[in-house]
Amino acid sequence: MTAQQKITLSIASPSDKPFWDAYVLQHDEASAYHQFAWLEAVKEAYGHTMIGVLARCTDSGQVVGVFPAVLMKIPMLGKRICSLPYCDVGYGLADNDKVLSEMREFLAAQMRNVTGKKLEIRGIEQSPLDKTQFENKKVRMLLPLPESSEILLSSFKSKLRSQIRKAEKNGLTFELGTSNVLVSDFYNVYAQNMRDLGSPVHAEKWFKAVIKSYGQSSLISVVYHDGQPIGGGIIIKSGDNASIPWASTLRDFNRLAPNMLLYWSLLSHCADNGVSVFDFGRSTFEEGTYKFKKQWGAQPQLLNWQSFDKNNELIDAKSDAESGSSRVREIAEKIWRELPLKLTIVTGSILRPYISL
Repeated sequence: MTAQQKITLSIASPSDKPFWDAYVLQHDEASAYHQFAWLEAVKEAYGHTMIGVLARCTDSGQVVGVFPAVLMKIPMLGKRICSLPYCDVGYGLADNDKVLSEMREFLAAQMRNVTGKKLEIRGIEQSPLDKTQFENKKVRMLLPLPESSEILLSSFKSKLRSQIRKAEKNGLTFELGTSNVLVSDFYNVYAQNMRDLGSPVHAEKWFKAVIKSYGQSSLISVVYHDGQPIGGGIIIKSGDNASIPWASTLRDFNRLAPNMLLYWSLLSHCADNGVSVFDFGRSTFEEGTYKFKKQWGAQPQLLNWQSFDKNNELIDAKSDAESGSSRVREIAEKIWRELPLKLTIVTGSILRPYISL
């Protein structure tokens, strides 16, 4: 559409899903998180309100933009709108900057209407940046995939190929699918790993909701050692791109290289099934998880997370050191790591819906 044409904005309903997803699939900047399925999963698992903005050309009714967002009511902290919770990105997609700006203003108005305190938008930097601008910043790691796993494997350095073979020689196997058994096996690994990292876990119902909402556009891989699940990951797909929001292994078995087989099982599946870009997810530039993802050939794209107050003014992002929260978080993580696993699952399932990260 042209910048002069008028648009009509509305909050998308479930009946708009086919039109929403069709627009997402044809947009070059879309991610798997932009699918209407993410909003559905958030609502089903945690009861938050979907307020995805749908923009249509007033004359033709054609969809010209979408802006996924969720209204979260957080005890003692008030209401906030997040685009999007529980993932790395959630920016708007539009035919042009005018539509994008109007959708952004519409969300700000929605926040004022519900007396919200904050609007969070998890964007990306589109322009190529000098690597010095990445230092200490959060990035997502993107890997272009060839048309087959055979070509992908041959592109890896010999050291990486040997690490994949090491996992296989150690007797590890994997299973792909979306069954409830695989969800449970994945969750058992994920919950223990998150406890060991000192981080609250999602409820198992969250992952079941994601798999249900994405259907055939989702996939679980679980790595086994003598029948015991020791690694697991979930990918979601949109068109020719895929993202891996969650991956975990049990540290007691890391010497067997389950992480290598886990990622290879998913990367090879994606390469053989029409995926051209694999999103490894968020990392801090040049730190541990960044280097792990880089060895597969992934390249960084800078994330641009912004928060706006009720007056639509940009909130300055203070570092943890400046805000004094770093030490508090370290203490909380240390305590969490010492808690019984079952207690962290119960407590985490209560807390996690209100933590947008």
